[in-house]
Amino acid sequence: MSAMRQPSAIDDILAEHAGLQQQMSDPSLHDDPTAARRVAKRFAQLSPMIAVHDRLVAARVDLEAARELAAEDAAFAQEALALEASVEELDAQLTDLLAPRDPHDGDDVVLELKSGEGGEESALFASDLARMYLRYAEQCGWKVEVLGASVSDLGGYKEATLSIKSRGDGPDGVWSRLKFEGGVHRVQRVPVTESQGRVHTSAAGVLVYPEPEEVEDVVIDDSDIRVDVYRSSGKGGQGVNTTDSAVRITHLPTGIVVTCQNERSQLQNKARAMQVLAARLRAAAEEAAQAEAAEDRHNQIRTVDRSERIRTYNFPENRIADHRIGFKAHNLDAVLDGELGPLLDALGQADRDARVQAE
Repeated sequence: MSAMRQPSAIDDILAEHAGLQQQMSDPSLHDDPTAARRVAKRFAQLSPMIAVHDRLVAARVDLEAARELAAEDAAFAQEALALEASVEELDAQLTDLLAPRDPHDGDDVVLELKSGEGGEESALFASDLARMYLRYAEQCGWKVEVLGASVSDLGGYKEATLSIKSRGDGPDGVWSRLKFEGGVHRVQRVPVTESQGRVHTSAAGVLVYPEPEEVEDVVIDDSDIRVDVYRSSGKGGQGVNTTDSAVRITHLPTGIVVTCQNERSQLQNKARAMQVLAARLRAAAEEAAQAEAAEDRHNQIRTVDRSERIRTYNFPENRIADHRIGFKAHNLDAVLDGELGPLLDALGQADRDARVQAE
């Protein structure tokens, strides 16, 4: 199947890459910084495919020459065998790069955490999840910005909104890794509020959606939103600002609520919140369209009901289990410290396999 798909796919990539290269050489492109960034980002995303393709073409030429020489001189037979292995490896790499991909894989993300069943313990678990993502982002060299947070009495997160951005323009951005995190995360442990040492079960919800540089084709009517301003607060409820600069925007038709308190200026917070709202509305529209086209699509869970879970964090057994792919590991402490790589690799492989099968 890949052999049939590859020629037309790489031809399209070569043509697009050449077109982007031509655009980048046009000085007028740089009159529009946004367009220039978009072209440069797409060019960077295609470059790995072009590099592997060029190496494959060169290896095939060398292989053909080595075979001709080997027919006359057996001393070249070993070189031909080595080139055959190289061509096979490069062909597999190119096939993998050309496999059906999520169009948002190169995008940055907004990640929201919400406490659910379990009260204070759920809020503390939500803050543990936030720390896990922060540690993983540090390992990846990503930039994390806390757009807004509501803190519980014990310092947990009733809800929090994080913007996570990569520092490069490669084909695999933050979304390619964290897109699997949306859903209900269940925890089993002894809460700090439990005096008798009993294990409790609670849950926190994670919502993650792509936040590209430009959110196009999303029109938000002023009559469809309610804007509230309030004073920013930090851990323990202490004020971090002496003015009402934090902004909460409610999209009335959908009930989506976005908050931003990171900036000092109310206008800056409102502008940032509107960007996040536009990204959420676009993500919701795309999800609805995909769900209509494929009824068996697994959507992210919007309600924090611990019976509808994607993953369980079991502290007594130091075990983490992802129920979608049957992944289990007894290194929960390391995972919560940001060691998410093996789990995300397994989820990514399962996603790629499903895409290839669907194709």
